[in-house]
Amino acid sequence: MDLIRLVLAILPFLLFCILLIFRRSTSLIKISFVTLVLTTVIAVVFWYCSFSTVLISTTRGLIIAVDILLIIFGAIFFLEILRKNKVTESLAVHLDHFSSDIRVQVILLAWFLENFLEGIAGFGTPSTVVAPLLIVLGISPLKAVIIALLGNSTSVPFGAVGTPIRIGFAGIDIDLISIASTTALYNFVGLLVPTFMLWVLVSSKENRFALFKQALPFALWSGIAFVVPSYLVSLFGIEFPSILGSIIGVILVIITGRLGIFTPKPIYRNAKDIKNSSSPLSLKLSVLPYALFIFLLILAKFLLSNSTISVPWLSYSINLFNPGFVFIVSTLVVAYYSKIHWSQISKVARLALNKSIEPFLVIFAMSAVVQLMNNSANITHQLPSITQTLSMFFRTQFLPALAPFIGALGSFITGSATVSNLMFAPSIYSSSLFLGLDPIKILALTVVGAGAGNMIALADVLVAKTVAGVTNSLRDIILLLLPYCIIYLVLVALLGYFT
Repeated sequence: MDLIRLVLAILPFLLFCILLIFRRSTSLIKISFVTLVLTTVIAVVFWYCSFSTVLISTTRGLIIAVDILLIIFGAIFFLEILRKNKVTESLAVHLDHFSSDIRVQVILLAWFLENFLEGIAGFGTPSTVVAPLLIVLGISPLKAVIIALLGNSTSVPFGAVGTPIRIGFAGIDIDLISIASTTALYNFVGLLVPTFMLWVLVSSKENRFALFKQALPFALWSGIAFVVPSYLVSLFGIEFPSILGSIIGVILVIITGRLGIFTPKPIYRNAKDIKNSSSPLSLKLSVLPYALFIFLLILAKFLLSNSTISVPWLSYSINLFNPGFVFIVSTLVVAYYSKIHWSQISKVARLALNKSIEPFLVIFAMSAVVQLMNNSANITHQLPSITQTLSMFFRTQFLPALAPFIGALGSFITGSATVSNLMFAPSIYSSSLFLGLDPIKILALTVVGAGAGNMIALADVLVAKTVAGVTNSLRDIILLLLPYCIIYLVLVALLGYFT
């Protein structure tokens, strides 16, 4: 019966992946709700879950989805108002004054800015901000989304001021400083991410190999300039490796750029040449909305990150910090000072809401699946939860190589490295002790894998796709990202297994 339950525990994931890859005509909403129905049937029939367990799990999934809906709505609302004000267009012109090379511009935005935003807030914020900026530079929406999602990976283990480790490993008796430094060490694989971005940017060009080779030193240097400071900062705590790593890294890159070191030559411009464009706004006015957003984000993070509303009957707490509120407040401030009429603001808000509905429904269904799996333990029948049943796979000497893939799977499904850790960390911890392996090392490999898996996290892909207005399907985007994600995971797995 244990083997049957193990197969049943895998079945929802298997069905979801099969439908996602092979049923191209089936909408993601249908696939997600079919997966939810199957999970509910399995939980009720084979785990004897009560109606109240199903209701509580579904309600929790709804709360999580509403939380992400606010981010999606807020991001679209913010970006549409900025477009109306020609802020993004102006910012692209000013960025061109720093470096005219599109390869440099992309790495500055998608690597350093995203790492900084991830360190502050997380929750899919980086790619929603950066993808539209890349489009303004003349990059196609699909490429912009791919590059932005690649950038939302290496900084994730220390995202949102260390939340994936601080909250994700809560309840496990383990030294967080040791976890942080070990995580940052395995995170050195992330230095390849700017190289991945560079290849995505130039891969469709006839002279792609020459363009790639010219900027490869800059891409590798940008990777090193982030991961090394991040590691050094991690020796002192879990909160600031991504934030300070990105700040120190961009300073190093700017200094070497001014000295002409690692700068690609000759300069490569995209098809959309903005060299001779005139900016409708000054640099100050172009940067101000983003500076306001980042300031309010930091303020909200420190004021509200520990503030929660408890829902007793759900045994669940809602965190009051949500980047979506920051997007909305920033948008209203910008609209007020730009003297945009309320009728226009209302029109943009309706547009943002309409674009948010589809990703909201998908995230609701998949969040409910995860909650149901986590809450399906049955004390009366002495049955572990569906999630705990999956941990039977973990008790193998290959766990150091398997751990990054487990973390990636968790991020892919839940859209969060923190939730991935909450799902799998207790089982991975107990399995590592049972096998006589170092639990710090195994948990570090898991959270690094969760960061890599964030590239293809369903929720993040949906948000970025929606904000950027990409017409390609979610499965197309994931399949384009998958090779880079697998390379990342394989390298981490090899490091974990042989060190």
